[in-house]
Amino acid sequence: MNILQPETYLIGLIGLLLIVAVLVGRQLLRVRKDEINLIKLEQSGSSSSSEASKLYELASVQLRKRLYPQATSTLRKALKQLSEEPDEAKALIENALGFSLAAQDDFESAVGHYKTALKAKADYPVAINNLAFAKQRLLQQDEALTLYKEVLDIDPKNKTALKQIKIIQKKMETQSPNRPDNRGF
Repeated sequence: MNILQPETYLIGLIGLLLIVAVLVGRQLLRVRKDEINLIKLEQSGSSSSSEASKLYELASVQLRKRLYPQATSTLRKALKQLSEEPDEAKALIENALGFSLAAQDDFESAVGHYKTALKAKADYPVAINNLAFAKQRLLQQDEALTLYKEVLDIDPKNKTALKQIKIIQKKMETQSPNRPDNRGF
């Protein structure tokens, strides 16, 4: 038996454990940071704030914590508080609200908010991707494909759009009525 074999195994195991420890540690720090931000924002009265930016910041943390109903409520308040903010701010809030609704499987409402975000900022690839995803979930594959292609016009290297186009095209090929049968006649 080779003497180095147990040592190599032990070194490999220690290396693997170190990698896992680093990944878990990073995740714990990220979660802890979000917890602290959420507590600070709630204690500072951001939920009752009249500033859309503070409400959006609170909703962003709520979304990262997957508190979708609370985020939806906060984002609706932020929309009511929008006054002289630029169109980009409205687009961000509308997109986030659509995302929150989509996470709760309310894709019909999400589509409306994504479209409003795109009215505020037409070349917003994240909102177009989100709209396309909602259309996919509503089984509107042709519209989703068109939207993903629109994203590629804005950002030719957009990984989400490239991946989803392949998925949709593969689905359309398997569901095509013109596909030959393998029945032998």
